[in-house]
Amino acid sequence: MEFLNETLGFLFQYPLWAVIVSMVLVAALLAFWGTPLWVWAIAGFVALWGFSAPTWLFAVFAALVVVFNIKPIRRTLLTAPLMKLLDAMNFLPQISETERTAIEAGNVWVDAELFSGKPNLKRLANESYPDLTEDEQAFLDGPVEELCSMVDDWDVFVRKGFTDEVWEFMREHKFFGLIIPEEYGGLEFSASAHSAIVTKLASRCGPLATTVMVPNSLGPAELLMHYGTDEQKDQYLPNLATGEEMPCFALTEPTAGSDAGAMTAEGEVFKGDDGELYIRLNFTKRYITLAAISTLIGLAFKLRDPENHLGKGEYPGITCALIPSDTDGIKLGRRHDPLGVPFYNCPIDGEDAVVSVNQIIGGPEQAGNGWRMLMESLGVGRGISLPAQSTGGAKVATRALGAYTAVRKQFGINIGKFEGIEEPMARIGGFTYLMDAARRYTCAGLDIGEKPSVVTAIAKYNFTELGRQIINDAMDIQGGAGISRGPRNIFAHGYTSLPIAITVEGANILTRSLMIFGQGAIRCHPYAFDEIEALTRGDVKDFDDVFWKHIGHVVQNMSRSMLMSLTRGKIASAPVGGPAKKYYKKLSWTSASFAFLADVVLGSYGGGLKIKEKISGRFADILSWMYLATATLRRYDAEGQREEDRIFFEWSMDYAFAQIQEAFDAIYREIKVPGLSWLFRGPIALWSRMNRISSMPSDKLGHKVAQAMQQRSEQRDRITDGIYLPEDKEEALGRYEHAFKLSEEAAPVYKKIYKATKKKELPKTQVRFVIDQAVEKGIIDKDEAELLRKAEDARIDMVQVDEFTLEEYENLTPSTPKLKDSAEAENIAG
Repeated sequence: MEFLNETLGFLFQYPLWAVIVSMVLVAALLAFWGTPLWVWAIAGFVALWGFSAPTWLFAVFAALVVVFNIKPIRRTLLTAPLMKLLDAMNFLPQISETERTAIEAGNVWVDAELFSGKPNLKRLANESYPDLTEDEQAFLDGPVEELCSMVDDWDVFVRKGFTDEVWEFMREHKFFGLIIPEEYGGLEFSASAHSAIVTKLASRCGPLATTVMVPNSLGPAELLMHYGTDEQKDQYLPNLATGEEMPCFALTEPTAGSDAGAMTAEGEVFKGDDGELYIRLNFTKRYITLAAISTLIGLAFKLRDPENHLGKGEYPGITCALIPSDTDGIKLGRRHDPLGVPFYNCPIDGEDAVVSVNQIIGGPEQAGNGWRMLMESLGVGRGISLPAQSTGGAKVATRALGAYTAVRKQFGINIGKFEGIEEPMARIGGFTYLMDAARRYTCAGLDIGEKPSVVTAIAKYNFTELGRQIINDAMDIQGGAGISRGPRNIFAHGYTSLPIAITVEGANILTRSLMIFGQGAIRCHPYAFDEIEALTRGDVKDFDDVFWKHIGHVVQNMSRSMLMSLTRGKIASAPVGGPAKKYYKKLSWTSASFAFLADVVLGSYGGGLKIKEKISGRFADILSWMYLATATLRRYDAEGQREEDRIFFEWSMDYAFAQIQEAFDAIYREIKVPGLSWLFRGPIALWSRMNRISSMPSDKLGHKVAQAMQQRSEQRDRITDGIYLPEDKEEALGRYEHAFKLSEEAAPVYKKIYKATKKKELPKTQVRFVIDQAVEKGIIDKDEAELLRKAEDARIDMVQVDEFTLEEYENLTPSTPKLKDSAEAENIAG
């Protein structure tokens, strides 16, 4: 009875709601600050004393404090039984050897900050944002500019390749040795310079950019630099730098695309009659860029050593080796036709091709380490090549369409003034600003030695997807001019080739649904990978240390997410002021909500999350847009928070956080949490929709972006900086620029004509038909009339499309030779 009276007295001494609210508020604040357990214990005792709690409650709380704070007791009573339960349930994901290698390749960078729930915003805001060196800029302004002037995109597509002069120029100026160290005769440029070069080449000709970027990305040079022996470097790197050796890298097979474990290419170690060790290779590869003209093949294959000559067992694993193209048994000389885009994309076959074991990259001791080599190299290359190529296309679209929409007229006004045109224009301009920011931010990380595989996967996926949106918008705006191929067309070849970028270096569906979050959840999470490792080893001590830290991490992020949401991020700090300040606060809010929800999903689905690719893809979207927003914030601040760029910055940031909100909504709609699905799908989802992180950019803001693109200004030059701008007005982009310039110069004269027409002093018709009348009536003078004629001629010329005689057209698309019989067809098919 005394126990009951004491308990009831405690309960009714204070209003129950006051007790609950007080305790929740204190707990939330303690969690928000990441307070250690011993402080929680003190706070708990103080609270119990303050509320005059009964003795038994003090005793229960003291017992819990002992269990949770004294590690040997906690391990025995809680952690060990929990490990047995998780193991019995197969709760944690099983990680294959190839997955483990992919996860361990490279390192984590700012992605870990975003994944943490409590990002160090000061660090994010102060990451390197370098300019090019004098030598790099000189190369960009000299040889790169000259190479662009030598190449005509239409001519490349018609002839299906480059002239000998172009090939010789690329070799002479070491375009294939951008990344090779100077000591081996290369240029040893930074990732930033490599990216800038590909961006400019892509703005001129897609196949040109591809031809240069592939040897400087995943290929023999990259692998040799990091893993090759001194003898291999001395033998091959100088010739690769000068183009005397043309490299390719053979990885993909008919049955092994994304699934490298399904690779059938095989090499068998054997001892020759001379007592030396050799490898007999048999393989079928496809989609290999530059293969048909290569002299040196980088080859990935499964190595088999039945007599254990190398001392690594019968199956050492995936191995990379250098194979001279003239090796007996190697079959080259064929091409694929990737959507008609004329870069060398080819199959390679090898039948009983024999090379020395010393051709293994890094020598025989590196046998079996090929998959690690590939994952680390791909992790860097994904962040440079395709993002640069996409950015080049985006800048051309911003530049060209700004001119086109300002000059092209329908219904008597410039089409750039139509709201239906402004909407896609704003996307193009905003994406271009954001993509160039992320390109530079990513390359800056690579330049300081980071190898962030998750970040570069984010870059590859999002740049190519945004590039696809941009080219679709460009085609919509141009209409008939976009679909009529010929020397005048700026966008058709980009539209045709974009699916190739979506497909290569990890298909985008795979990259989004498996790599960004699937691997990122293990790699970037502060505790998940260590938990899996400890559980796999059955290490109670290590699992105990990590697991309970993880629980504290979840509690902290739950609190941060709740308080950030209630205050709309206002309680977060920001490393900078000005317009960027509120977006840094939103980034903190987003990170906290993302990290908490990620742990909820990891806890709910366990190892089953690997096959939940839809929900994994939505988490990938949030992580991606957090990264893109971070890079955009860094750009805006690094460039001095220019007021004239604010519209591009704010459009980009509003769009990024709107995509994040959309992904959160989709997760809440589909999430399954044992016993709590109703809570996330109901009240939490409703609150999220009511308390949105961001809405899409306003029409007013989009209008400002679209109009800014249609003004010849220093701002327009800066946002489209780094592309090739032909001075010849007979070239496609040069024609646009010429018409735009004359149109702007003639704007005051056009205004006089417009006013006279409104007053009915001139008939309402096209301007070019009333110029003489306007002179006769003294509305404009002869010089103004001449300027107007030039502007009108340029405008009419700009909107023309290419046309061909029937004979000319037939010669543009030579027919494929018919195969004689099914046997020949089967032979060519490989």
